[in-house]
Amino acid sequence: MAKNYYEELGVSRDASADEIKKAYRKLAKKYHPDISKEADAEAKMQAINVAYDTLGDATKKAEYDQMLDQPQGFSGFGQNNQSGFDGAQYYRQSSGAGADFSGFEDIFGRFGAGFGGGQHRSQRQQHSYRGEDQHARIEIDLEIGYQGSTQQITLQIPTYNVYGEPEIQRKTLEVKIPKGMKEGQQIRLSGQGQSGINGGANGDLYIEIQYKDTDRIRIQGADVYQTIDVTPWEAALGQSIEVNTPAGQLKVNLPKQAKNGQQLRLKEKGIPNKHSGHLYLIMNIVLPPAHSEQEQRAYQQFADAFASFRPRAS
Repeated sequence: MAKNYYEELGVSRDASADEIKKAYRKLAKKYHPDISKEADAEAKMQAINVAYDTLGDATKKAEYDQMLDQPQGFSGFGQNNQSGFDGAQYYRQSSGAGADFSGFEDIFGRFGAGFGGGQHRSQRQQHSYRGEDQHARIEIDLEIGYQGSTQQITLQIPTYNVYGEPEIQRKTLEVKIPKGMKEGQQIRLSGQGQSGINGGANGDLYIEIQYKDTDRIRIQGADVYQTIDVTPWEAALGQSIEVNTPAGQLKVNLPKQAKNGQQLRLKEKGIPNKHSGHLYLIMNIVLPPAHSEQEQRAYQQFADAFASFRPRAS
């Protein structure tokens, strides 16, 4: 007995649209004539294309379900032609004096596209489908965000093989990373996604940019947060210091009486963009070690000078 369209795709009648699409994609990857080693790949691909053309369309599917529930005028599916519609059987049941053939024309016309269109249409017509977009994420050094770079990267992307089984695909690409990319922003590589089916266009590959955080630098959008070490006297006196930052060597005037953890904003010194981010310097006050007698005396003089300071006073 010939298969109906649900059997052709291996799904039940109550399958969701996503389940039908997933089943079709799995079969299409298995029987695609360009890659399949199956002897009947071309015929099988044609059959599942016809099935999906109907079941993948809500209106056609509803009409097809109605036809399955009311099979009068139809023989078993796939017994007379690829569409599965047997016009001769309908003719036998409707024959006789004054037989009305308008019903046949109406039904055949409605299902022509989904059923292969009958023998007067090309039975080898196949629909093309665009490949799916794929997504990947890469980590890059922060200086690339300031300067841009062209890099060769190797990605491991989840995909399906020709048998519809999940696998990891290794893909090596040369990617131009423009300066000014924000954390989380994507680069689109046209046609580098999954391959199309039956001559359909390839999908696109979207690469999300992530920056490598360090113990001193973290990135949020286009803003950069950098921890810098300062001496107690630099913080207390508000001295001018030079700092090596992702934006280059910068001269910075510290505010007087600066506190540990205090942030100093350098406007538009973050990742350069149409709307450049800011660079936030987070002050980490570092005490120098006192190894020599001279260094220890200096700390004692410091203690004497601040004898009234009581940090643990309640």
